[in-house]
Amino acid sequence: MDARTTNRSARIETGHASGVVLVTTSAVFFALAGIFTRSIDAGAWTIACWRGLVGSAIIAAYVLWRGRGPGMLGKLRLGRRGWTLALVSALSSIAFITAFKLTYVANVTIIYATVPFMAAGLERIMLGQRTRVGTILAAAVSLTGVAIMMIGGIGTGSLAGNAMAVLMTFGCALYMVLIRKFTDAPVVWTGAVAAFLLFLAGLIVTNPLDVTARDAVLMCAFGVSFAAAVILWTEGTRLVSAAESGLLGSAEVPLAILFAWLFLGELAPAASLVGGAIVIIAVFGYAALNLRGKPVNRDE
Repeated sequence: MDARTTNRSARIETGHASGVVLVTTSAVFFALAGIFTRSIDAGAWTIACWRGLVGSAIIAAYVLWRGRGPGMLGKLRLGRRGWTLALVSALSSIAFITAFKLTYVANVTIIYATVPFMAAGLERIMLGQRTRVGTILAAAVSLTGVAIMMIGGIGTGSLAGNAMAVLMTFGCALYMVLIRKFTDAPVVWTGAVAAFLLFLAGLIVTNPLDVTARDAVLMCAFGVSFAAAVILWTEGTRLVSAAESGLLGSAEVPLAILFAWLFLGELAPAASLVGGAIVIIAVFGYAALNLRGKPVNRDE
């Protein structure tokens, strides 16, 4: 093995290690969403407004820095497909924040963990892709866990939050499928536009300035955390395989539950814990099998 091959292998290994760190760190920031939402006294639309303003500004600055050079303006043109992605993302985000306001952090996070299976179903319907038997089995197991959580929420205030979490998960799954369908859409830029759309909507339905100083600080921090999660995940997924990215991103589930317990003293009821355990086993098992079956292509 000559020196050039050795140096190239070293660069690839270093890049892969960096990707693992970036995606894992993004999962930590994503896991903080429930803590921020539950710690803020303001309503969901006010939170979305502030997070949208701060998050969109940071993501937009990142996109402009990353894409600087000739033809940059052309890369920022959304078109019909880009605007569709932005609207789906915005609607999913407000459902996401509302769900955290209405139910346990654990419930929202665990229901969201089923998004790969929901996306697989939508891919079959919208793109005509075959669904593997392993995916169907894992989906059936995870949906059983979600059903247990939903039944446990009947007669309590958490049922509406669980329903919003399901709606949010459907929106995120649809967003993932549309990204694959609209391959020419500027994905990260649509994220910034979606966040800004929530800021504009928040201005219409609420008074974002009618908040306490404490809430204002927390909402700004939420916006920074959201932007950091998106940017770190975007950079990290460039350096690892899709299967590995999915497995590392699954760390968000136990982290969010742990953070809710540590910072909010929140412990979900027995039905949520039982259903959540079933979902986590299905998700992590499916992700691990995918990773083992799809090694990283480090030549790309």
